[in-house]
Amino acid sequence: MKHPRTPTPWCRPFAAVAAAALVLAGAAWNASPAGASAPPARAAGDATSGTNPTALTVDGGGPSLVRVSSDPFTSAGSQYATEVEPDTFAYGGTIVSAAQVGRFTDGGAAGLGWNTSPDGGLSWQHGMLPGLTTHWGGGSWARASDPAVAYDARHGTWMVAGLVIDSGRNPVGVTVSRSADGLHWQDPVRAVGHDGQAYDKEWIVCDNTPTSPYFGTCYVEVDIPSSDNLMVMSASRDGGATWSAPTGPSGVNLGLGGQPLVRPDGTVVVPFSTDTTSIRSFTSADGGRSWSSTVLVADVVAHEVAGGLRDGEGLPSAEIDADGRVYVAWQDCRFRAGCAANDIVYASSADGTTWSAVTRVPIDPATSGVDHFIPGLGVDRTTAGRTARLGLYYYFYPNADCTADTCELEVGFVSSTNGGATWSAPRTVAGPMSVSRIAATSGGGMVGDYLSTSVLHGRAVAVFAVGRTPAGGQAFDEAMYAVAGGLAVRPGTVPSTTGPVVVTAPPDRERHRSPVTSW
Repeated sequence: MKHPRTPTPWCRPFAAVAAAALVLAGAAWNASPAGASAPPARAAGDATSGTNPTALTVDGGGPSLVRVSSDPFTSAGSQYATEVEPDTFAYGGTIVSAAQVGRFTDGGAAGLGWNTSPDGGLSWQHGMLPGLTTHWGGGSWARASDPAVAYDARHGTWMVAGLVIDSGRNPVGVTVSRSADGLHWQDPVRAVGHDGQAYDKEWIVCDNTPTSPYFGTCYVEVDIPSSDNLMVMSASRDGGATWSAPTGPSGVNLGLGGQPLVRPDGTVVVPFSTDTTSIRSFTSADGGRSWSSTVLVADVVAHEVAGGLRDGEGLPSAEIDADGRVYVAWQDCRFRAGCAANDIVYASSADGTTWSAVTRVPIDPATSGVDHFIPGLGVDRTTAGRTARLGLYYYFYPNADCTADTCELEVGFVSSTNGGATWSAPRTVAGPMSVSRIAATSGGGMVGDYLSTSVLHGRAVAVFAVGRTPAGGQAFDEAMYAVAGGLAVRPGTVPSTTGPVVVTAPPDRERHRSPVTSW
């Protein structure tokens, strides 16, 4: 999701795992509805349900991955065998993820798929959310996009927020699909919008602290591109069945990509991106009935990712620890001479108002030439402060100076067990893959504008898009993958840094490039 001045279409475990535990649950995709095209046959041994672990790392020495889900149907105009932009949320031992399925080049997808693990990411079941699009499950909208997942502990309800798009490619509003178990989903309710305006990049969160005065209140954030990306919030107090009229922060309130979080005292903190040049935040202390003015988290100094990749342009990834400290991460080049490549950086806050200095995650030396982007930061919500466990999945190019033909896209992981003071050595999780193996969009090749990590029981779980070499005449084979049971959050000895800062302002070509709408 990006700023709409040049409007082009759219667009959070366990002990060590034995090899036998890599086998996924055998739940099949829902049967295709009448009139839907059946998927083309796949090559023998290429399982569609993710039953086989697959070594996808560079040298075969990395973790084995499982295919969590894949695009199960064809729809006129969509790109078959493409899944992009997963979000993930965990509560107890259950993890629910959702993603776009069947991506259209000019915006949105044929549907939103769900992936649910009842055992901390060891096994997965999957299907499509009903009642959204005309392509699947009896919905009335033409396309859907931007899935985000939450759990309401008071009402025992899983929720997936989505952006629905009409036949004229207008993103008309936010829906919320609900489930008691993450496996059986109701038709969606209309949450925000559906009023003739355009909407983009919604996010959802619930207050799950029993001692909070607003326990059981859920919040949706969304921006309105037709009003220059005006930021608005809506709240539900009945398990997502109904939603309040939208309100927003005062003052500087234009932005996108907000990721609301709720502190133990019930304060809602919403970090968001402005026009790709800064991260700001705003808060509510009264259950979303009113919102503060926004404050600056940090300016963003970003390197333009090579290869025509659609990279989210610095959208934040936000998480929170047990004490209510908020962490927000993004891609940034301020520690690199000449802004030659991006690091993953973050800032943190105990109250959502006063923020720390920008801190560099030391994945590799600042002189390495490796470009890092699309961060998915996870925080173990049972830990806090100097013992907070952090897990970070991200995409990267080993060589930032590449072209669409030579760029090698990979997935990496690092972790910290002391609140980010020091970090582990990085691990390559998946890749390499060429940009041509991932869904094509008007904004470039796409794995997603955002990524998400969940940390539970000492392990970090993410679901992420991987594009493999297609077989059987297909144009794509881009599906959702995960490391079964996740990766251990390990301590490390490499210290994070807050300086010296090499670049304090982006080159003109970076600050003045024209971002595009992302749904």
